Amino acid sequence: MIRLAVLLCLSPVLGLAESWSGVLVDSKCWTNEEHNINPRDTTLFVDRDRNLEIRFCAPSPKTKSFALVPADGVGLQLDSAGNGRAADVVRNAGKQTIYRVAITGDLAQNMLHVDSIFILK
Repeated sequence: MIRLAVLLCLSPVLGLAESWSGVLVDSKCWTNEEHNINPRDTTLFVDRDRNLEIRFCAPSPKTKSFALVPADGVGLQLDSAGNGRAADVVRNAGKQTIYRVAITGDLAQNMLHVDSIFILK
């Protein structure tokens, strides 16, 4: 009975890791593109070409700071460990125009604490 109670108490802790998928981009470039808007524009999401922004901010092997852009277009910054893992993925994948990835980890205050990252085919 005690084992069951301990298991039930620990089960929420074990299930915290979530999964996200999207496109890996250079974080600094993506932040600059997000702030590069007309202050009088009221249709922020209508007249933006997200695909062009994603291609423009594609990471290179020298990129040190990464973000994940899911389908909704809101960039999620990676933590320092995630940046290291993402850099390894980009270096090992070779030159690509778009890096579609899946990430598991925890999200806290728009920062992804990465457990694992891999390229989607």
